[in-house]
Amino acid sequence: MSAMQARIAQTLEGHIQAVQSCFDLHGEAIATVAQVIATAFQNGQKILVCGNGGSACDAMHFAGECVGRFVSDRTPLPALALTADPGILTAIGNDYGFEVIFERQVQAHGRPRDVLIGISTSGASENVLRALRTAKAEGLYTVMLTGERGQNVSGVDSLIWVPSAITAHIQETHITVLQLLIALVEDILFK
Repeated sequence: MSAMQARIAQTLEGHIQAVQSCFDLHGEAIATVAQVIATAFQNGQKILVCGNGGSACDAMHFAGECVGRFVSDRTPLPALALTADPGILTAIGNDYGFEVIFERQVQAHGRPRDVLIGISTSGASENVLRALRTAKAEGLYTVMLTGERGQNVSGVDSLIWVPSAITAHIQETHITVLQLLIALVEDILFK
C-alpha cells in the first residue's frame, strides 16, 4: 500500500469511527430532535441555525435543505441560517461585538417553541453559546452539535457531541447528523 493509500484508509477509518460512535451515543437524542423539529414545523414554528466557519456553512446547508428540499419535492419548511447575511453579521459585529452576532438575531427572529440549533466543533464558540442561552431563556428548544471537548456544555435541551477531537471528523459527523435530521423530518411530515 502506498503512503497515499494508507492516508486515505486512515482518514476513512477515523471518519467511520467518529460517525458510528456519535450515532451509538446519541441515536435516541437525534430521533427526539427530529420529532421536536417536525412538531415545530407542524405548529407553524421555525428553525434557526448558527455556527462559525465550516459550521456556518453547515447551518446554511441545513436551512437550504429545509426551505428547498432534501429527498423529494414537498412544501418548504421555515428555517433560517443566522450565518447567511453578511450585512447583518458585520453590522452587529461592528456595533456590538462578534460575540453577539447570533444572539441579536435570536432576539429578532426567535419565538417560543421555535428551535435553535447551535453548531460548534469546540463547544466553546462564545457567539453560539450566547445565542443558545438567549434562545433557552426566550422559550426556544435548543440543540447543540459539538465535539468531545464540548461534551460538558450545559443548559441546552439536546446535546449531541461527536466523540472525536479531530475537527474534520467532527464536521463530517455534524453534516451527517443534520442530513439525517432533515430526512427524518421529511419522513414524519410527508410520508
